[in-house]
Amino acid sequence: MKLFVGLGNPGAKYAHNRHNIGFMALDQIASDHGFSPWRAKFQGQLCEGKLGSEKVVLLKPETFMNLSGQSVGEAMRFFKLDSTDVTVFHDELDLAPSKVRLKSGGGHAGHNGLRSIHQHISPNYDRVRLGVGHPGHKDRVAGYVLSDFAKAEQEWLDDVMRGIGDGAPHLANDEGPEFLNAIALRANPPRSSTTKPKPKAEPPKKPIEVEAKDTRTALQKLADKFR
Repeated sequence: MKLFVGLGNPGAKYAHNRHNIGFMALDQIASDHGFSPWRAKFQGQLCEGKLGSEKVVLLKPETFMNLSGQSVGEAMRFFKLDSTDVTVFHDELDLAPSKVRLKSGGGHAGHNGLRSIHQHISPNYDRVRLGVGHPGHKDRVAGYVLSDFAKAEQEWLDDVMRGIGDGAPHLANDEGPEFLNAIALRANPPRSSTTKPKPKAEPPKKPIEVEAKDTRTALQKLADKFR
């Protein structure tokens, strides 16, 4: 069994924030793979289903970001899981928008949700780092992650979410490269090998000048010389 955790803040006010991209990822997985309805449990929202042959529990903590570890710890202990069975989906400032990376263990890099999970279950869990970009200055970070995705970002966000849904069975089966490849196929689809490049326009041809044929008789030619 695996426990997939999405990080975010509860309530409609935060639903489309960059900080809630972890919630969005779990909603996509649940929808694409026919998981059970969401229900309140472990200070969060939980649903269950299968990804391939692996049973997976999805958890969205509702403790607000800074206390996410409380919910994750409760669920992990209830299902008798180890921290290495947990995968956390979270926003990542250090990755450009639409970029996705996997990481096992390591520090929390100042992310309050990860910091709380570290305290409750140890750092030894997997992460799906979902790039949202950086506002450019640390003083602007809080306002940036707690604001909604811009309309111009919706296309890549939809592509990444669909890719996560496609690749989720690979992630549950510990096939990280295949999971990332599924996202890449959505976000950066390959060009068709049958697509032919448009022919280059040829420069206009110069008109051919044709010399008119001289139809004068020899006598007319001689006469014209003396005119």
